[in-house]
Amino acid sequence: MPVTERIKRIDALGFQVEIWDWTKHDIQALVDTGATFSSMTGYIDGTLADRDGADRLVETARESIDVAKILSIPRLNLHGTGLDGQGLPVKSGAEMTGPMWIQAADTLNRLADLGQQHGVTFVLENLNTAVDHPGVPFARAEDVLALVTAVDRPEVRIMLDLYHAQIGEGNLVELVRRCAPYIGEIQVADVPGRCEPGSGEIHYPAIARALNDIGYRGTVGLEGWASSDDELALARFRDAFTL
Repeated sequence: MPVTERIKRIDALGFQVEIWDWTKHDIQALVDTGATFSSMTGYIDGTLADRDGADRLVETARESIDVAKILSIPRLNLHGTGLDGQGLPVKSGAEMTGPMWIQAADTLNRLADLGQQHGVTFVLENLNTAVDHPGVPFARAEDVLALVTAVDRPEVRIMLDLYHAQIGEGNLVELVRRCAPYIGEIQVADVPGRCEPGSGEIHYPAIARALNDIGYRGTVGLEGWASSDDELALARFRDAFTL
């Protein structure tokens, strides 16, 4: 289906909508769907951990904020570096030096300033390097948590993706508990296959209980594929997070 028709159907089923690269969309057509948008990619390109890349990241974050305001989107998603069409890093950073950590924290502080000025939250997403995103710097949830806690500003939070965390780290319930004060949004999909909850090995009802126990009342986003029928996948997603 065309993107706008998909959005209208998702909205009619009672869900909010997330988008990735906003530059590939007709923004007014998205507005005209009447849907509620929860998050989108908050940059066009750039990197966290080198000066020139950081300047570009902040510059394109400003452009993204303008679009987020049009769509009333509260959260803008970030990665350790820009990703190409195959999810590979535009600048590899498997070996992260001390100066890279310092630069990344400085970049996040600059983004926090933007967030404070414009009333949006930047959420730094953990990724997995074993399957989907080899070579991405600051990919592990532990890395993201370290950066976000070092910055310690409400305008910078974690986009805690539990699909990626299961592949890279596991121990998801404990991870949720450790990240609790800094979670901006949760993203989910099952492992293997990156499809809806119930299609793989993660017991998402236990995750839902853990999120409830920490008092989380934010968004949970299904960032994955449907294993078969789209609407059945959404129903399984809702069931997994209904207590």
